Amino acid sequence: MITAVIGRTFLNAYNEKNRHDLSPKAFFETEYWELFYNHPKYMQWVTNSPFVQMKSGQKPHLLSIDQRKEKLENLFEKAKNEIPDASFALGYPASESKEYASTSGLVSNVVLPTDEDEVYLSWIGSGLGITVAGGFSILFDNPIITLQTFEGWKVYRKYLNDPTLKKLRGNQINTWNGRWLTYSLNSEEYREDFDFSELTNQKIFKVDTTLAEVSTVSWSQLFFSLSTQFPNKQMMGYVYGFGQTNKTIGFIPFQFKSGSLLKDVYKKLFGGVYLDHRQFERLFGMHIKRACELGSIGLQALRPESLKKYMTDGKNLSFKKEEDTINYQAYKTWLVAMLTRNKEEITDYTPKLAEVILRYRNAGKGMSRVTLVEKELFTSKSKRGFIESLTLMIPDLDGEDLESLKTLKDEVHLMTNEEFGYFLTLLKFDYAYQQKKS
Repeated sequence: MITAVIGRTFLNAYNEKNRHDLSPKAFFETEYWELFYNHPKYMQWVTNSPFVQMKSGQKPHLLSIDQRKEKLENLFEKAKNEIPDASFALGYPASESKEYASTSGLVSNVVLPTDEDEVYLSWIGSGLGITVAGGFSILFDNPIITLQTFEGWKVYRKYLNDPTLKKLRGNQINTWNGRWLTYSLNSEEYREDFDFSELTNQKIFKVDTTLAEVSTVSWSQLFFSLSTQFPNKQMMGYVYGFGQTNKTIGFIPFQFKSGSLLKDVYKKLFGGVYLDHRQFERLFGMHIKRACELGSIGLQALRPESLKKYMTDGKNLSFKKEEDTINYQAYKTWLVAMLTRNKEEITDYTPKLAEVILRYRNAGKGMSRVTLVEKELFTSKSKRGFIESLTLMIPDLDGEDLESLKTLKDEVHLMTNEEFGYFLTLLKFDYAYQQKKS
């Protein structure tokens, strides 16, 4: 099963890095169990597993050391003597012989040989799952990512054991993994001397008067952080969800070079760094399930979710609110990237065209030119309608403005319908931006 594959990738990298030769069982007992379960607060809750099956009167936070060791021995006994099922081999099918109220996920109908090692590797792999907003988790079969995730386990355990953080929730290891990777791989944010207050300021933890918990990271933020580590790589990720109903999407390619492209386009268009890179990066990315339906998570999947209404409903940015500027920068960055993704040069000529159209609109009397530009040109559903509106503008223009619109007409004619949709939205945004400036 995929959890065991990821567990083996990690353990091989761990042993090589630390010059150890730990078996899966030895690592599970000395590292995994010690971090995850040998404490009053668990890091992971696995339904029906030996660690959550309590005898009468038992509570996880009240277990003695001997009682916790007894549950560990119960797992050892199952791994050695029983056919693996989801209650003690994570990612395996639920038992058909036991009436557990659970469903199966990550399951293959290919009969694979299993042994005791596979059970412990499945636990290790499950602990490396990365939960993102939308109710799904991701597994990457990559030693660098798994080792970095492991480093975060120790940080989460430190905070769970901190007596000043009694209200911090346990059992959030996979949610924590997403936050930890996003933070620790981002050179602009990460500091070696971080503390709980720093992570709260980074919105990694949500804290109120009764509860503190790890907040779920958006997949786009994780994507951007991983793209800094793997700027030109494609990596296969396994997307799934564990819960009352298990969900399996499957293997999806992640095109991390798309994150690098967006950053390059942003620098070309606006220079420097983001006004607020956390807010900026959160704007990107459709729902994780919709993104996976594209078959590959890359530039198209990174489309800002809120951009859709401007592309389909004819709406435009008004720049009446401060966040409209950040939205504009994110939308423009993505649209220019989509228009230039197959070209070596990043071109941005829509601001000049927007200036020409705005001059034309402002030079007219009455509402005829306003109607032509804003109610006909910018609401065109097709290239033909757009070109017809341009044709009506041409008699009233001369010089460079006339040449600009003639060139625009020729370029629109050569665009695909998809490119035209991106271009028209971008032109509308730059037109609204020029209005704001004037």
